[in-house]
This record gives sequence, C-alpha cells and structure tokens, in this order.
Amino acid sequence: MNTAARSATRLRPQRWTPPPAPARAKQKVSTPPLPPVRRIELPGPGPEDVVRGADGAVYTGLATGEILRVEIDTAAVTEVADTGGRPLGLHARQDGSLLVCDAERGLLHWPGPGRPVEVLVDAVDGDQLAFASNVIEDPADATIYFTASSTRWPLSQWLGDIFEHTGTGRLLRRTPAGAVDTLLDDLQFANGVAFAPDGASLIVAETAAYRLSRYWLHGPKSGTRETLVDNLPGFPDNIALGSDGLIWVTLVSPRNSFLDSLLPRPGFLRTAAWALPDRWKPAPVRTAWVLGVDAYGSIVHDLQRDGTDYAVVTGVVEHEGTLILGSLHESAIAVTRVPA
Repeated sequence: MNTAARSATRLRPQRWTPPPAPARAKQKVSTPPLPPVRRIELPGPGPEDVVRGADGAVYTGLATGEILRVEIDTAAVTEVADTGGRPLGLHARQDGSLLVCDAERGLLHWPGPGRPVEVLVDAVDGDQLAFASNVIEDPADATIYFTASSTRWPLSQWLGDIFEHTGTGRLLRRTPAGAVDTLLDDLQFANGVAFAPDGASLIVAETAAYRLSRYWLHGPKSGTRETLVDNLPGFPDNIALGSDGLIWVTLVSPRNSFLDSLLPRPGFLRTAAWALPDRWKPAPVRTAWVLGVDAYGSIVHDLQRDGTDYAVVTGVVEHEGTLILGSLHESAIAVTRVPA
C-alpha cells in the first residue's frame, strides 16, 4: 500500500490499555501441536473462510472474487460463482445456496449452480455497507446475522482500524422481510460470528480487543452483551460452531508487543507509526493456530504449529474430528485432524 492510499483515511487514534498478554502469546507450538496438514491447492490466493455445504463439500472464496467448491477426499476444485468483489465470510444454507459477505459489495446470496450472485444488503441506514465480514443464518426463521469490521477502513487498509482502535465494527441483522438493523455498533474490528451451541446467543470475535463477545438473542438477557473469552493470546478472526459442539476460533497471529505498547500511549505515536513504510509495521507471524472453546468460554483445544507449510489461518470448520482451514494469504486450504 502506498502513502497516498494510507492518507485517504486520516488516523484518529483512541487510547486503550490492553490486558497484559498471557505467556501463551510467546509460545510458537502448543502441546499437543496442531497435527500436520494436507494442502489442497487452489487456482488463486486468499481462501479467507471455509464452510461445509449441505452436499458435504467445502466452499471458499478467493481474493480474485471466485467462489470455489472443494471435494476434500479427491481434492477436486470447481468454480461455482464469482462475486465480482472480495468474498470473505460464507454461510452454507440447508438448500445448497450460499450467503457471502463481500468486503466490496456487501451481503450477497448465491442461489446455486448456473444462477448469478444477488445483492441482499449493500447499504445500512443510508450508508454504503463497507467491509462486510462474516455471516450466519438462523435456519428456524431465516434471520441473517452478519458483521461489518469497520465503518472507516476498507479491507485494503484493515491495519488502520487496528492501529486506530475507534471500535466502529457492527453486528447487523437482516429479517426475512429484508429489513436491516444494527444490534451492536461499537465492536473492535468485528469479525467471525457463530451461534452458541444452544442457539440462545451469538458469539462474535473482536479482533482488535483479543476477545470473544456474546450477544444474547433469547432469554432474560436478550439484547445484552457480555464477554465470553477475554485476553486471548492472539488476534481472533473467523469462528464456527463445530459438529462437536465447540466454537472453533482461528488466531491469525500472536499478540504483537509493539502494538500493545503503542495502544495506551499518546495517539501521535500511532499516527507516526502508521506513516511508516509497510515493511516496518506489525505484520502477521507465520503460524497455524486454532482454538476449540466451549459454551462457557473454557478453552478445550489449543492447537498451534509453525507456519512452514501453512500459515495466517483465518477460517476453520470442524466436522467429525476433521479440521479444514482457510488462510488470508495461502493459495490452498488445509486439512488436518483434532488430536485424540
């Protein structure tokens, strides 16, 4: 990214004192480690999210706009659609169609083979929906819940939102009738979203706050938010409810001590750091890291390996003990198993 692109949005730093990073943030491999992965090569880069479709295949979107269907057993890859933008989070509907959060075009719907991608939401409250991130649907009533990471920074300048820490991420809802409302609007880089195992609440990853938040949909706490997991050792990205009843969480990179030291200090320091060439800014560490978290916020699985063969993991889906991983940077998805 050049200096002109960086200056298109002026940094408005907000001071925040992060909790001290846990010792786990400095460790490079877990015990037990994430098992070795099998790569399934794709025709392009950036399979940021992965979902398991109703047909048992895995679907993912590339940085160049294509939506791919991947057979895990045979490694067969088929292009099924093209969003014309940058697909991020996906949701597989029971009827075989897909919901897609496209960072450039908004919330989209792919009805199925041979049919064009449709726009469901491209504006909220009269403003363009920018940086749509992740999506989930309630199969009981077809209500769609989705996140938008930032109202100020596009995907191409995502680090600006992390540096700034203004917290403009949103959790949004689209009713079956097409009405859209905002459930939360102060999230720190809103990212992955998933239902809790009992369906009574949504879990949302706040990447820039190192936490998972819970938003209650039903019961006496309906409409309120609380923290499910705080002070994570890395940056949480996409999340998904697995067949094992756990919420699987990707940690795209360990915490960055330089960034943590800047956040509570006067904003001009971050403004100066933001003006530096990209090579001098914090960047994701090459690692592959996922967590399995239960409904109460306890970490059941902590699985990490070095990023030699696969790294910058941003997407995960668990099915019957198999883990399928996506990555913002790789040109492949990866397959491994949950250790026994």
